[in-house]
Amino acid sequence: MHKRNLSAIVLASSLAFLMSASPMLALQSAKQDMKNAGTETKEAAKDTGHGIAKGSKKAYHKTEHGTKVAAHKTVKGTKKVAHKTKRGTEKALDKVEDK
Repeated sequence: MHKRNLSAIVLASSLAFLMSASPMLALQSAKQDMKNAGTETKEAAKDTGHGIAKGSKKAYHKTEHGTKVAAHKTVKGTKKVAHKTKRGTEKALDKVEDK
């Protein structure tokens, strides 16, 4: 009988200890969860920022290249039109002089 009382006391004290430690574990777990959430949010913001920076740089370079190409084509087209106008004027002048 003495053994039975002793095992009951050990069981009851173990349960009491676990019940008192449980809220502390829950508080520590919640605190760590908040820290983890903050860290993950920070990392996500960094990743987003890096993606935006990369996209902005790419857009800038593509726009710069497109502008240079457009300027080059405009110069080329202007020269072509000027040359054709000159040739047309010379041709018209020759026709007027022949008459």
